[in-house]
Amino acid sequence: MRERSLVPEPEFDSYYGRPVLKAPVWKQPDVPLYLAIGGYAGVSAILAEGAAASGRPGLERVTRVGAAVGVAAGTVALVHDLGRPERFLNMLRVFKPTSPLSVGSWILAPFGGLATAAAASSVSGRLPLLGRAAGLGAAALGAPLATYTAALLANTAVPAWHEAHRELPFLFAGSAASAAGGVALALAPLDESGPARRMAVLGTAVELAAEAGIETRLGSLAEPYRTGRPGRLRTASRALGVAGAVGAMLGRRSRTVSVASGSALAASSILLRFAVFQAGLASAKDPKYTVGPQRDRLSARRPSAATE
Repeated sequence: MRERSLVPEPEFDSYYGRPVLKAPVWKQPDVPLYLAIGGYAGVSAILAEGAAASGRPGLERVTRVGAAVGVAAGTVALVHDLGRPERFLNMLRVFKPTSPLSVGSWILAPFGGLATAAAASSVSGRLPLLGRAAGLGAAALGAPLATYTAALLANTAVPAWHEAHRELPFLFAGSAASAAGGVALALAPLDESGPARRMAVLGTAVELAAEAGIETRLGSLAEPYRTGRPGRLRTASRALGVAGAVGAMLGRRSRTVSVASGSALAASSILLRFAVFQAGLASAKDPKYTVGPQRDRLSARRPSAATE
């Protein structure tokens, strides 16, 4: 004989349909641009070191300058979002390993100095040993710089970001790789652009796989990524990314195709960050994306059969 619960099933709802969560107050376009440009700078530093190791000076120069310019532009966007430069400096007063924002600040600051020193040495030809050492340091920080922003978003309570914590690092890494490869593809000498082409294609493949993972695993929480303005941005990003990757594979001897492909890949990376950012805002504003997962988790914890 099964027992009947005398306690009614709990109902999850919000007060007069108002948002359960407070949406992030980060500015647009500052934060999405920082997410994109910072990732590009990090992977560019890795690509630059590979170019230096394989004897491709033209590709090395383009990627070292790209890493330095990218981190400078990204820092400007970040500081503009913070409102005052001293707020960024205040984040460096302590190091908190449990805070993605604190860790990210300590990644960004040394990366900026190392990338700038490596670029200056590459362009001027002076102090090559110190420049190479700085480039190695920037390359070591490149992957963390490209992916820590994914951990930063996933560490919030925003449903579309938090629930995608497994896929976001791969999504951001793949997108950053496609952007870094694309910009290098557009600017580097054609006979030295092989590594940039391969990185662009690989990055696009990783990005598409991560997007598919979000669609498959998040269920109803994937809806903000495919509907409304985020959905349109994501569709445009995917189309540009695929077109850029195909052009990178087929346009090996054409400067025009290489420039067009690289531009498409860079634009795809930027649009993806805006899509992810706006999908998170949409999920925070609609109570169903907070209430629904709570109800699902409660159902999963409920015993499948009543006690005899």
